[in-house]
Amino acid sequence: MEIIKPLKEISFDKMFEAFSEAFKDYEVQLTKEELQTMLQRRGFVPELSFGLFIDDQLISFTCNGIGSFNGIKTAYDTGTGTIKEYRGQGHASKIFSHSLPFLKEAGVSRYLLEVLQHNTKAVSIYKKLGFKVDREFNYFLEKTENIRFCSKITNSGYQIEQIDLSHIDLMSDFRDFNPSWQNSFEAIRRKPQDFKMMGVFEGQKLLGYCVLEPNTGDVTQIAVDKHYRRRGIGTLLLKETQKFNLHDSVKVINTDVNCESITGFLQANSIPLRGKQFEMTKQL
Repeated sequence: MEIIKPLKEISFDKMFEAFSEAFKDYEVQLTKEELQTMLQRRGFVPELSFGLFIDDQLISFTCNGIGSFNGIKTAYDTGTGTIKEYRGQGHASKIFSHSLPFLKEAGVSRYLLEVLQHNTKAVSIYKKLGFKVDREFNYFLEKTENIRFCSKITNSGYQIEQIDLSHIDLMSDFRDFNPSWQNSFEAIRRKPQDFKMMGVFEGQKLLGYCVLEPNTGDVTQIAVDKHYRRRGIGTLLLKETQKFNLHDSVKVINTDVNCESITGFLQANSIPLRGKQFEMTKQL
């Protein structure tokens, strides 16, 4: 018997078992703790997330995050998967269609997701469901042992200090593009203890900042005041935050492909481009 129901009705252990089975052919595997951290960062709401069950076995699911994105209440696909032997049968589309009235009732007016560009089958399915491409993102990744920082700081008057979100307004002005869902300040606020935030100052003036998630090696945000660029401040921040990196790699996910400054900066610091994603949305 086939039935769709909210993921709040099963234990996290069962959900993790299905998640692991659905993504067992992926290069990166998550532990139970890593999955919990990822879902919390992305705003997972089990009451508004759904799974398809056959004879009480969870065989396909979509984990939805709920939050504000650019001022609009939005649902975010924080993980959609189907166990291998059940793929190609339209289960993910069934779950999405089933979820729409519940999301609308909760006041959600837009659905947001990211998909790897080379996953042409998934891109095609999302377009058929009414999704449109909003932005294109780059994905950078490198082993920490291979990183070679491109420059040394020349101004001894700079200080680097740990900061917090009290500088949020100023930091937002430094950016060349709006962060993706998982890299937003709202995502950081959901679990701030998991992040290390460093700022470079000249006296009392903040010149740049970097946010790192040490357990994953994820550089969530990095930006420098436009008037102080090309002085080694970005490299100083990247180098300093890597002292706290507990992972064997550093990754920078979802940088805007049109932002040449961040692309050039990462490649100059020997963090190469590994892939591209689409950010897609559908109005509900």
